[in-house]
Amino acid sequence: MELDELITNATRNKDVKVAVAAAEDEEVIDAVVQALNHKLAQFLLYGDREKIIHLLSEKNVSIRHEAIQVIHTISVEKSAELAVKAVHANDADVLMKGNIPTSTLLKAVLNKDYGLRTGSVLSHVAVFEVPRYERFIILTDAAMNIAPDLEQKVHIIKNAVAVANSIGIDNPKVAPIAAVEVINPGMQATIDAASLTQMNRRGQINNCVVDGPLALDNAISSFAAEHKGIVSNVAGEADILVVPTIEVGNALYKSLVYFANAKVGAIIAGAKSPIVLTSRADSAESKLYSLALAVCSVN
Repeated sequence: MELDELITNATRNKDVKVAVAAAEDEEVIDAVVQALNHKLAQFLLYGDREKIIHLLSEKNVSIRHEAIQVIHTISVEKSAELAVKAVHANDADVLMKGNIPTSTLLKAVLNKDYGLRTGSVLSHVAVFEVPRYERFIILTDAAMNIAPDLEQKVHIIKNAVAVANSIGIDNPKVAPIAAVEVINPGMQATIDAASLTQMNRRGQINNCVVDGPLALDNAISSFAAEHKGIVSNVAGEADILVVPTIEVGNALYKSLVYFANAKVGAIIAGAKSPIVLTSRADSAESKLYSLALAVCSVN
């Protein structure tokens, strides 16, 4: 499967509107313009009006474009507030981070009066297209939860499953990752993985198949799993990799991008709407894939 398919699928989700906080950023405007060219969504661009118009004009996009509305704000904090309020009020369907600190945007997202919390854990879900690998790999959580406990991991899995469903992966196979594929009382990741597996079998985690602990090699390689004598419905065929800590997820995420030349789209799931929370180091292409993933994930 290819991430370009997400763009095609996203265009079928008509009338989706994206609220961009602090849109006065060249990479963000690049992604917005690409999205406009693909008829992916409409945009509410919050920020310094003069700078936004200048960036759009450099891309030969008129301020009168029917799919764009620019709303001037005096600060990044106000941009975050108004963008989040737009989603809260159902005037927009997706929230996107622009040239603004992540902490500032998340402060608005978590605001008790107009924020986007639903009672679920917010988690980062990344969908990778890895060269010469036959299917998407979904990685969670590489950016939000530092050292999630068992209850948080349940929410993280549910968020990832919902994203997988939104891109056409039904009943995804979920592998809680550890350093080994056996339960070791001295390694909390293996104990949590075994608990998550049992919770899935007892109906506490639905719409997926969970089996772990699994090491990375036998989660994604049938050869490795067979070589180690692992009998599992998930081993070698995992769709979703659930990492034990943010350090593991972050390193794996960047390894796939920089060593494997993987393409990626990522969102924050678990909020009232999908949140595109890309890094300044992410390419315009990754931002576009993230937008497509967000649009596909809109309920």
